[in-house]
Amino acid sequence: MSGRNEARQDQADTAGDWQAERRRALADARCVVVKVGSAVLTNGQGLDLAMVESLAGQLSAVQEGGRRVVLVSSGAVAAGRGVLRSCCEIAGMPHRQAASAIGQSRLMHHYDEAFARRGRISAQVLLTRDDLKSRNRFLNARNTFAALLDWGAIPVVNENDTVAVHDLKFGDNDCLASLLLNIVEADLFVNMTSAGGVFAENPQDNPDACVMDCIDDVHGLDLDGLCGGKTSVGTGGMYSKLLSARRAAQIGVPTLIVPGREPDVLARAFAGEAIGTWVRADARTVSRRKYWLAYQSDPAGTVTVDEGAARALLQGGKSLLPGGVCAVEGGFGSGALVRVAAQDGTVIGVGLSNYAAAELRRIMGHKRHEVAAILGDAHYPEVIHRDNLLLDAVV
Repeated sequence: MSGRNEARQDQADTAGDWQAERRRALADARCVVVKVGSAVLTNGQGLDLAMVESLAGQLSAVQEGGRRVVLVSSGAVAAGRGVLRSCCEIAGMPHRQAASAIGQSRLMHHYDEAFARRGRISAQVLLTRDDLKSRNRFLNARNTFAALLDWGAIPVVNENDTVAVHDLKFGDNDCLASLLLNIVEADLFVNMTSAGGVFAENPQDNPDACVMDCIDDVHGLDLDGLCGGKTSVGTGGMYSKLLSARRAAQIGVPTLIVPGREPDVLARAFAGEAIGTWVRADARTVSRRKYWLAYQSDPAGTVTVDEGAARALLQGGKSLLPGGVCAVEGGFGSGALVRVAAQDGTVIGVGLSNYAAAELRRIMGHKRHEVAAILGDAHYPEVIHRDNLLLDAVV
């Protein structure tokens, strides 16, 4: 049995303790990332100011409990739509980006005022995934967040939708929130959604489906069968929220998915009320460095490995050697992030390739001495070193 499977078995053996675990995690959390979606923040006319006011009050109370709070807030595009509804039709990416530019300033203005009424300082932080690719920019972002949190400010984070074409898509802010967990070294992730939690079945197929109180192994869920579609005003839906919970679990952070429009839902959750769905963290976690390298950008290609190499990676903790590679997709360069897939197409993980795609096609399937003959002395023993490989990556 692999190490990860053993960890999941250990967790399953203690499944009955999840209520105590949840109470303890909520009580002990020192840094909390809270994500709120468009479906929670908006109504048919645009931004729901009463919801913004309620959220500011709840987050201020969470901070008063001695916790650092980071808010990841959607809603800019929807807020812009509300302003433009009577005069402009919004169709296509440029219009959505323009709507975001109009809506973002209004969204932040209302947050500023709502937090100020409670004696709190809010700070706008706009990010794209590109901002996290460079290790130096990642560290700069971490230092900025550290300063803001040291000052007692509440960072309000959003995708920089006006310029981020690739990132303005399904799962954008859910993904961003999961990456922020690493930047701010959070120990709890709260995702406020329009649903009551995670349903045991797709409610579109079964209207009587019940909300699950706890998910012991988020990696084992059939997300395609469990989740259906996107919300009407957002870009995510439960699918992207569970993908983010998977990422959070890998770094040892539990996720609480709660019905964001219910009154005082955060206060009730921190007071111990059984509300929403608790997603347990993995018993064995990955390093923050591996977490960063795996999710700092989208994979640029795919390296398919044979059965022996897949077994060595999954069960033996080995590096990927040229001899185990049987196919290469994409036109990536040396140092690029790539998927590692089995021959049946199953993604094993992601890692940093020591070779460009063109070089890898020349040496795949060859032994080490043959690689030297093909490329000369300037070559690496491994295609992907195990220190630069994350198995079970959520991509």
